[in-house]
Amino acid sequence: MSIFDRYEFLVPEHGRRDLGLLRWALVIVFLWFGAMKFTAYEAYGIAPFIEHSPIMNWLGMFGTQGQSYFIGVIELSTGLVLILGAFRPLFSALGALMSAATYLITLTFFITTPGVAEQTAGGFPAISAAPGQFLLKDAVLLAASLVLLRASVRHRGALVPS
Repeated sequence: MSIFDRYEFLVPEHGRRDLGLLRWALVIVFLWFGAMKFTAYEAYGIAPFIEHSPIMNWLGMFGTQGQSYFIGVIELSTGLVLILGAFRPLFSALGALMSAATYLITLTFFITTPGVAEQTAGGFPAISAAPGQFLLKDAVLLAASLVLLRASVRHRGALVPS
């Protein structure tokens, strides 16, 4: 028995329009941010996050613009999989999982990126506008991703979605 036999995959917003709002908001974020990764402005903007990240600093081997292209392709792919997920249940779960993984990784930047704590306000827990507050929004996007993921996967035999 494969792991996929134990789970049923759903397009959750077929029963709840509020979940559709989460999906399409995530689609907009991924397509917009993903497209921005193909600009020099964005490439240089994300470079410090990548440089200080133990998870992503290996992307430096592609250069500043190359690492931005790499992330842009992943973000655009996530947006496209989320779109497919509005019509195909397995893609719903896969897109939500890709989204959650993205925000889990970006939230690690909160710890690894210099300048998150605002020293002039006494340091942590006071956070800077950039990068601190910029990164904090990813907590909400992670929550949206996890809600969509949870609603997209149900354990077979369960009476209610798990």
